[in-house]
Amino acid sequence: MNRVDVLMEAMPYIQQFHGKTVVVKLGGHAMVDAGVLDTVIQDVVLLHYVGMRVVIVHGGGPEITQKMKDMGKEPKFVAGLRITDKETLEIAQMVLVGKINDGIVSLITKFGARGVGVSGNDGNILFAKKMGAKRIKIDDLEQDVDLGHVGEIEEVDPSLLECLLENKYIPVIAPIAIDKRGMSLNVNADTAAGEIAVALKAFKFINMSDVDGVMNAQRTRTYHRLNINEAERLIEEGVIVSGMIPKIESCISCLKNGVDYTHIINGNNDHSLLLELFTHEGVGTMITRNEQ
Repeated sequence: MNRVDVLMEAMPYIQQFHGKTVVVKLGGHAMVDAGVLDTVIQDVVLLHYVGMRVVIVHGGGPEITQKMKDMGKEPKFVAGLRITDKETLEIAQMVLVGKINDGIVSLITKFGARGVGVSGNDGNILFAKKMGAKRIKIDDLEQDVDLGHVGEIEEVDPSLLECLLENKYIPVIAPIAIDKRGMSLNVNADTAAGEIAVALKAFKFINMSDVDGVMNAQRTRTYHRLNINEAERLIEEGVIVSGMIPKIESCISCLKNGVDYTHIINGNNDHSLLLELFTHEGVGTMITRNEQ
């Protein structure tokens, strides 16, 4: 009967989400732990088979760093931001497109669905311009730093993704963009995923990382529901800090540009994707518009 209760709790959500587009951003430990990634992709395939149109956008920073070290190239960071010279970009493409992307597509096939791996420069999905020098505080001095072959997304063309979704494929997107000269640029995976969710008019944008969601100042509990105003207030109060800020800002941007719901969940917890979407309480943080 417990199993029946679980299924009955899930049923109204399955009905509500059927035919809706969901963009899932994969990052954190899932990119380096085969067991975690296995479980996440099983969840994605289940969402696909209950009628959801699922798009995956993945990161891969730790694997890029490891591959660079393996190849004898020392990664360079300034204030936590990677400096991407030409050789680093080539390694990033090798890892993101040639390894991680292909591996995710293989897992989708393993679990019985059809995945198609693309990078953002396929079909001009992600059109970007080179990021200008960033003003960064180093040793209490502000300096302008050129991050190299790093892009800012200017436009998203969802045509190819819509075609794949209409034909029952699960698109898997690596965060590499293209500029006006036909040159590739590395782009932030969180930002890329959010922009793609907006372009597809997604029902949900889900950011899977290594944290349970937005936590209180004492880090003793997770906020399961926040609206835009509440999330912005927590940033101002210093409750939301560091790497969580760009994730929240990406969620807020999605909500302000047409995405209905956004979520931040811990991909390391077994089946967190299903538990967040198909249970009343959820397991992460759902951020909504102010009126909801």
